[in-house]
Amino acid sequence: MLLAVFSDIHGNRQAFEACLKVARARGAERFILLGDFVGYGADPEWVVDTAMELVAQGAVAVRGNHDQAVNSSAETMNAEAQVAIEWTRGRLDAAQRRFLAELPMLVEDGDRLFVHSEASSPRSWHYVRSTADAAKSLIATPAHVTFCGHIHRPAIYSMSVTAKMSGLVPKTDVSVPLLRGRQWLAVLGSVGQPRDSDPSAAFALFDTVSCQITYCRAPYDVETAANRIRENGLPHWLADRLSQGR
Repeated sequence: MLLAVFSDIHGNRQAFEACLKVARARGAERFILLGDFVGYGADPEWVVDTAMELVAQGAVAVRGNHDQAVNSSAETMNAEAQVAIEWTRGRLDAAQRRFLAELPMLVEDGDRLFVHSEASSPRSWHYVRSTADAAKSLIATPAHVTFCGHIHRPAIYSMSVTAKMSGLVPKTDVSVPLLRGRQWLAVLGSVGQPRDSDPSAAFALFDTVSCQITYCRAPYDVETAANRIRENGLPHWLADRLSQGR
């Protein structure tokens, strides 16, 4: 089965639509949503409604820190993120907020694990920035492949049976075999707010039979997404950064 894995959509309708279109064209059979459906972007209602529809059709979805903040507190976030969360709260209806509140922190699916941040302490929202961070996540689960997001930059880490770690930055459209005998952590880039200097929306395809992962990019209408942010009175930096991929 070919899985399409998305993370950190952040209310960016244009980016998510582009990713879904590319994923479907490339034969994706099931969708995995790694959280942070809201925050930053100006179309949280559409994104959450789309996520709800996909889950009803069999998609897997987990909770991100911005999803949680909608129903709790955003005090630990930076000022711009807090403004965006407060604005988002006023846009979502009760059913949409309940959907976000009831999302699981992680999902185990056979020999795969899906989580927003990392597996050792998913409620702490730690970033995976290094092989040491990746090791903590891999040690916490027996899963062959763990998928996470949160940091908005793509990476792949692996751990051998002797706990030797390695990591790489995947190249777009170059398949990477996730070999048996090692554990793997696939860190997704962001659909809605990439931070790896490439403004194109990011996602990945994973073949459950061959155990190969392919990181993909989907160009989208960045200007429309940015203008939606400005038109709704959200911080202009949230719009400006989209074209810079940071």
